[in-house]
Amino acid sequence: MPIYTADSMYVQGQVQTGWALWVEGDQIAQVLPVDTLTAEQKAQVIHFENGFLIPGLVNSHNHSFQSLLKGFCDDQDFFTWRDQALYKYSKILSRDDIYTGALFAFGEMLKCGITTVCDFFYINDQANENARAVIEAALAVGIRIVMARTLYDWEGAPTRFRETLPQACDHTRQLHAEFKAHPMVHVLPAPHSLHGASTAMILAGAELAEELDTQFHMHIAEGQYERQMIEQQHGKPPVAFLESLGVLNDRLVGIHCVWLDDAEIELMAQRGTGLSYNPSSNMFLGDGITRIREMLAAGVCISLGTDGGCSNNRASIIEEMRMTSLLQKVKFHDSTVTTAEDMFAMGTLNGGKNLGLPIGELAAGYAADFTVLDLNDLSMQPRQNALKNLVYASQPSAIRAVFVAGKKVLEAGQLLTVPEAEIVRRVQLTTASWG
Repeated sequence: MPIYTADSMYVQGQVQTGWALWVEGDQIAQVLPVDTLTAEQKAQVIHFENGFLIPGLVNSHNHSFQSLLKGFCDDQDFFTWRDQALYKYSKILSRDDIYTGALFAFGEMLKCGITTVCDFFYINDQANENARAVIEAALAVGIRIVMARTLYDWEGAPTRFRETLPQACDHTRQLHAEFKAHPMVHVLPAPHSLHGASTAMILAGAELAEELDTQFHMHIAEGQYERQMIEQQHGKPPVAFLESLGVLNDRLVGIHCVWLDDAEIELMAQRGTGLSYNPSSNMFLGDGITRIREMLAAGVCISLGTDGGCSNNRASIIEEMRMTSLLQKVKFHDSTVTTAEDMFAMGTLNGGKNLGLPIGELAAGYAADFTVLDLNDLSMQPRQNALKNLVYASQPSAIRAVFVAGKKVLEAGQLLTVPEAEIVRRVQLTTASWG
């Protein structure tokens, strides 16, 4: 029963000193003042001198295999990027390549303090073997994974992405049942998008979430073209269309939601629908700026994601906190519209809410997932405000240790699970002939 302390700790919504984190197995047993510890308990304390102990960061949207595609089609319009990077290379990836891409993505995330990732995965080949490869990689590297198992039937997509409605539902049920008892793996349904999933697929995704008692995730209005398409086809904008289907509820988490009007934002708030926001990806692809200020005011639960490696091209939730805040400040010409505290909640506690998991907070009953930053790192100077420095100034060099389910998986910036040299070797082998 280790007990962890640090010079500073993010507890009860603020940076505090004099607190201890008591871990039992893979969970937090108690968070309590150091001066209440018994002599016996104090003998078990592991102290991080010059450390800032925070909840593990949560990446609520990613496509791990896309990390292999970094740099292959940058600075292009969306459809060129899609066809010449995403579609072109996803057609040739083997199961082992998919495993390599996931090792690569998840290893980089751990080095940035991320302890949970939601991988929105759709190279399914009408089966679950490739999704298992992603899960195996997550377990090997030591990151908690939510597998957003995609339901996809748009005829314009590569064959590997597409399934019939019975196939998609059966395979999602099977994968969920296979890992239901696994403490580090969680499976939820993910109708791809309003353009990638038919109305029947979207309805099935919502029904599966109810049946399996999970959230369900879906790309919504990432590009302006999708909003225009849905309005032309159904006479309603995207969120209003989902409302008309009866699937806009507190299990749904929309990804991106860039092109929404006031009424749609209010609908999301009323129905308890969450948002997984990916600012760097939206900027990289020229999508636009999601209306974060208005969503915050309406009460929408906003979490953060990195999206795929070839549309970002980094894997840092701290980076996404910073970008979210700065984009809103410049959009409104007002530096007060966002705060570091709100951004930090998006990258931690709100991620847990949008994934339906007890993560993202240092509290009894939550997963023992936490990250320790080095307060002596140059990027964390001066020490007057550790949280502001974390959100706006910190670099990956400040990540000192990462624990997932009570186990240390990174120390002094180095993975303790899979050797980084092995990941690099695999990535270079997979991509050597591409171009």
